[in-house]
This record gives sequence, structure tokens and C-alpha cells, in this order.
Amino acid sequence: MKTIRLESEQIAPSKIVCIGRNYLEHIQELGNETPDDMVIFNKPNSSLSETLYAARDEALHYEGEICFMVRENLLYGVGFGLDLTRRELQSKLKDKGLPWERAKAFDGAACFSDFVQLGNTDLASLSLRLEINGELRQHGGYPLMMYKPVQILAGIQRFMSLEDGDIIMTGTPKGVGQVQPGDRFVGSIRAGDQVLVSHEWLAQ
Repeated sequence: MKTIRLESEQIAPSKIVCIGRNYLEHIQELGNETPDDMVIFNKPNSSLSETLYAARDEALHYEGEICFMVRENLLYGVGFGLDLTRRELQSKLKDKGLPWERAKAFDGAACFSDFVQLGNTDLASLSLRLEINGELRQHGGYPLMMYKPVQILAGIQRFMSLEDGDIIMTGTPKGVGQVQPGDRFVGSIRAGDQVLVSHEWLAQ
């Protein structure tokens, strides 16, 4: 099982539960319909990667996200995540009404920073920033989410058990795009003006 780091611990999540279409401007930039309920899909443990790839059979698109680690059925830790997408394939699958796994759950489809404990952090203060080659490409957070973190957790738990160490990806704000080889990605999670965690990748 592949692992991610929560401060000094190495954790092997059994799954990554992803929320799609949770930011209105991102829905609009991809020309999608606004859903009546949360869009939920999974990535397996095998999708975890320390390397950010620019292609997997086709060009990949990045989506920066605020991510939570679950422990004892609560939101315990927070980190920055990249949801990598085979966008061309995803569009074809959506047009046919087919599942997205081939476009979202492949090896290398999820990259994460370290996670830090939430402690007493106010969830409403959380935001993300993604810079590529020194240029701010994505930023957003709690105020822009259609479904807030606690609401997301409860919605998932209504039909799916979450194991300690499982990750929830809460959706992406506008500004997604294609990964290019050699791109330098720096993603961070903030509570107000305080940087809680950040991570850098060089796209391969």
C-alpha cells in the first residue's frame, strides 16, 4: 500500500473520496451542469504518486484541492492535493454517460503534500493557492464551496464507511489546465494568512 505523511506518521489510505463540481466558477469554465447533489467518485490507493506526471497515455490536467484526512470518522488532518485528470478521455466518457474511473483513478492520478493536524483550526478560514512557474493559477476555499467540509463528510458517511487515514478531496476552484513537462508546481493550504502546509513538484 502506498503512503502519505501526517506529520511524523506514514499513513496508507484505503481510498481517496473525491467531490466533483463543488466550485461554481469551475463548473462554468468546463461547461458542466450544476449538480442537484454532491458528485462523488473514488480514487484507489494505487493512484497515489510522489511524482507529478504531465501525461498518462494523453496529456493530464491539474486540479488543486483542499484535502482532509479522516480519523475516527472526523476531519483530522488537512493537506494540499492535485487531482490529475485525463480530460479528453473524461469528456468522451461523460458524453456517453459512462463512469470516470479510467480518466480519474489511474496510477499517478493523485499527488499530495504532507498533512498536518487540524487541531482548533477554523475550517471556514481554509483556502488553497496553486502557483505554476511562479504564477498564481488557482486560489479559493471555504467561502466558495457549494458543499462545506463537514457537510461533505456527513454526505459520504451516509452510504460509505471511511477508514482511518482515508482522504477526502473537496473539489477545485477555477483555473485548471494542462500539466507541461518541467512545470514547477507549488501548492499550499492556508488558514487565513498563515501557511499550514505547502509542497513543490516538478512535472515529469
